[in-house]
Amino acid sequence: MGMHPAILLISVVLFAVLGFGIGFIINMILKTTWLPLLVTLGLVAYILFDLFGAGKIPGVADVVILIFGLLGTVASGVTIRMLRQKGYRMF
Repeated sequence: MGMHPAILLISVVLFAVLGFGIGFIINMILKTTWLPLLVTLGLVAYILFDLFGAGKIPGVADVVILIFGLLGTVASGVTIRMLRQKGYRMF
């Protein structure tokens, strides 16, 4: 059973914004640039290995949603890096 396109679109945007927001906050608190990306990669790998270990195959929509969450996390790292280069010391 597939996912409705409207639900997929909302989920993709939600996970991208969620990845960006959480990554940005972690970057500000811990003053690291790529730690949230590593944590997110670990989380995605755990989810996929857990699904494969249970004998389930993730659908295309599931993988697309996880990829957009990763892209949001990458965008937060790039944004923090740009802010630091422009002289914002709190980042």
